[in-house]
Amino acid sequence: MLKKNASRLVLISLLLGSAHAASFTVGLAFDLGGRNDQGFNQGAFEGAKRAIAEVGGSIQTYEPKTLEEVGKGIDGLAKKGANLVVGVGFANNGAITGTAASNPDAHFVTVDDLPKGENTVGLRFREHEGSFLAGWLAGKQSATGRIGFIGGLDIPVINRFKAGFQAGVKFACPACKVTVSYVDNDTQGFNNPKKAQLIAAGMMKSGVDIIYAAAGASGYGLIEQVKAQPCLRASGLPEGVRFTSNNFASVPRSAGDQKACAGDARPTFFIGVDTNQNGLGDFDKNPATLNHGLTSVLKRVDNAVYSIVKEVAEGRPWRAGDRSFGLSNGGIDLAVDKYNQALIPEAMKKNLETVEKLVIGGTIKVPAK
Repeated sequence: MLKKNASRLVLISLLLGSAHAASFTVGLAFDLGGRNDQGFNQGAFEGAKRAIAEVGGSIQTYEPKTLEEVGKGIDGLAKKGANLVVGVGFANNGAITGTAASNPDAHFVTVDDLPKGENTVGLRFREHEGSFLAGWLAGKQSATGRIGFIGGLDIPVINRFKAGFQAGVKFACPACKVTVSYVDNDTQGFNNPKKAQLIAAGMMKSGVDIIYAAAGASGYGLIEQVKAQPCLRASGLPEGVRFTSNNFASVPRSAGDQKACAGDARPTFFIGVDTNQNGLGDFDKNPATLNHGLTSVLKRVDNAVYSIVKEVAEGRPWRAGDRSFGLSNGGIDLAVDKYNQALIPEAMKKNLETVEKLVIGGTIKVPAK
């Protein structure tokens, strides 16, 4: 009899769990750029999809078309019955905090900022850790010692990218110079690729051969500039700047690259951000030839969103406040794949892994500002 009752209780529990999962809804309010931005928004969407595929339920989304619309869909997602509402990007934080206060039975999350309220969580990242690794790689690989950083907006989260990148460059190459520029003075700076391309062009004119952009969709402007100017020529370098290395001489080039970069020239590179953008530097659609995406700093928004969606969907105890993601817990990474593996020799890769371990272990203290 006891065994039968126990079996019934297990069955009831399973049925209740299935019913809860089936009725669970997560609402995603994106930032500018939408779900298919190949960056921040897309990472959040992919993480939510992965969690829902495991626990059951559905996803509702809101995509703003203009800066003024950012955050306006959060209240609507809550009213539609979303159990968990995720605002992607700091621009959604005010709306998340306000809506959470009037919907105490639901849970709310801001990606990249810390909202207020006992039913809220902030998913934040130690971007400076991954940016340090990217900076170290750029410092080792630059042919001119001139490196660039383009931020979408001069705010703390973007300055964590900048601080870590600058520190990594200096750790690898004390003599290297990092030029910094911001796309705009409001959040439109994350959605203005034309201006980012102009900034990148100006940096290249000053001898910068590797540029890292933490600027959302504006970063595509940098990629377009690298595509338009895949190399720097010795004759075009400004006074006081010269080539000091030729690290990629043995990497096969496409016919187009060979023609555009004939003579005394060195390739230019972008460093991607948020998702793996290495493949966007494969301009000739052949991974075997030189790629112009040196690497990408992966901000694993997908892992962070996956973890919080699964936690709420499974009914685990709620823990409000800050959640921090970095190199040590799968929140930050550096992308090495078929597109850029030829750009990073095996010995350099091993040194990079050593640097990463030193950062994780605390031997190297990476500045956040």
